[in-house]
Amino acid sequence: MKVLVIGSGGREHALAWKLAQSPKVHKVFVAPGNAGTAAEPQIQNVAITDLAKLVEFAKGEKVALTVVGPEAALAAGAVDLFRARGLRIFGPTRAAAQLESSKSFAKNFMQRHGIPTAAYRTFDDAALAHAHVDASPAPIVVKADGLAAGKGVVVAMTRDEAHAAIDAMLGSAEATSAAPAAPARRAGDDVPRARVVIEEFLAGEEASFIVVSDGTRVLPLATSQDHKRLLDGDRGPNTGGMGAYSPAPVVTPNVHARVMQDIVLPTIDGMAADGTPFTGFLYVGLMIDAEGHPRVVEFNARLGDPEAQVILMRLKTDLVDVLSSATAPTGSAPALDEIALQWDRRSALGVVMASSGYPERPRTGDAISGLPADAADCKVFHASTAERDGTVVTSGGRVLCVTALGDSVKLAQHRAYETVRSIHFDGAQARRDIGHLAIKR
Repeated sequence: MKVLVIGSGGREHALAWKLAQSPKVHKVFVAPGNAGTAAEPQIQNVAITDLAKLVEFAKGEKVALTVVGPEAALAAGAVDLFRARGLRIFGPTRAAAQLESSKSFAKNFMQRHGIPTAAYRTFDDAALAHAHVDASPAPIVVKADGLAAGKGVVVAMTRDEAHAAIDAMLGSAEATSAAPAAPARRAGDDVPRARVVIEEFLAGEEASFIVVSDGTRVLPLATSQDHKRLLDGDRGPNTGGMGAYSPAPVVTPNVHARVMQDIVLPTIDGMAADGTPFTGFLYVGLMIDAEGHPRVVEFNARLGDPEAQVILMRLKTDLVDVLSSATAPTGSAPALDEIALQWDRRSALGVVMASSGYPERPRTGDAISGLPADAADCKVFHASTAERDGTVVTSGGRVLCVTALGDSVKLAQHRAYETVRSIHFDGAQARRDIGHLAIKR
C-alpha cells in the first residue's frame, strides 16, 4: 500500500519513518517533507502544500491512507476535504480540531463537560484583560486564542509580564479603544477577532498523554514529557519543545487511570455528544499536582513534537495496523480497544537542536555538518532542514531532534548527547538537561 504524510517537521519525519517499517507499505509520500525524509529509503518527498492538490495527488497515486501531522492543516480542513472525496485519512475534522485551534473553544468545552482544568476568562478587549490581571494574583498564564506553533503561551511570573503579553497578543488598551470595533467571531469567519485566554497558574509537573481515537474508542500511547522552555533549568521563553523523553515517571498507574477516567473518556464522549466526534491523535497536556491530581493545561489535535519522536522510537507494534483500525468502517478491522500495543522496555530521550535566534527570530541557511549521524539505538529526526547544492542547511527554528534509546533515562540521555556533540551548525542551540526531572526521580 501507499501512505501519505502531510507536513514537513520532526513529527512528520518520525511518522513516515515508522510507517515505512510496516511490511504492508511499499511507499510513503511526505508533503512537502524535509532533507531528512528525502534521504530515507521507501520515502519520497512531494512538493505540494495546497490541500486540494494533495487530494488529487492521493487520488492519482491510489494512496490507501493519509496521516495529517501539523495542526495548521487540520485547522484548514484537510480531513474534511479528503473524506469528501472518499479517501481514508487519519485526523480530526476542522470542527473537532478546534480543541487545539481555539483555546477558548477548548476551555468552554471542558467547563461544559466537567473536565478538570484551570479557572479562566476570555478577552478580546485589552483594557478588560489588563483589569483582570490587576485583580488577579501572579503567577498567571496568558494564552493567544489561536494557533501559535507552541509559542503562544506566556507563564507570567509578575503582573508586568502578563500586561506585556496582553499587549503583544491584543495590542495596548489605548490602541484597542481607538480602533473601530471588530465584528464578533462567527463560525466560518476567515479572520476571527484576536482573543486571549487568561488562566490561573497551576503548580505541579507537566506530562503529555496522547491517545489514538476513532471517535468512540481510544487507545493510549506511551506517556511522555517535554521541555517547553528554551534554557537549562526550565528557564527562558516557551518554545515548541526543546526535548522530550518517554515514559514519564510522573504518570503513575494511578495517575494514568485518573486521566483516562476523568479527562480522556469524557473528552471523547463529550465531543461525540456535541456532534463533533474526535478521530485522530488526541494530545492532553497535563499538570499533575503533588497529590497526583491531573488537570488539563491544553489539548492538541495531533501528535506532539518532540513527543512523537520519543514515542514512535519505542513503539514496536505496526503503526499502519493501529491507524487502519482507527479509520476502518465498523466491523472491518479489530477495534482500537482490542489492540495491545507493544513497547520497547527501554526509555527514549530526544534533544532538539535549534537555530540561532530561536524562538523569536530563527536564522536559516546555515550549513549542517556531521550528518547523517544515525547509530545503533539513535535516530536523528529532521525538522527544519532543506538541501541546497548538495548540502543540508537549516530552514527554520527547531532543526533536528536527536533521539536515543537506553536502559534508563540517564543512559538514553548520554547516548543522545554524544550524537548532538557530533553535529554542528553555526549558532546551534540545545539544552543540556533534557530528562532532568526523570533522572532526579
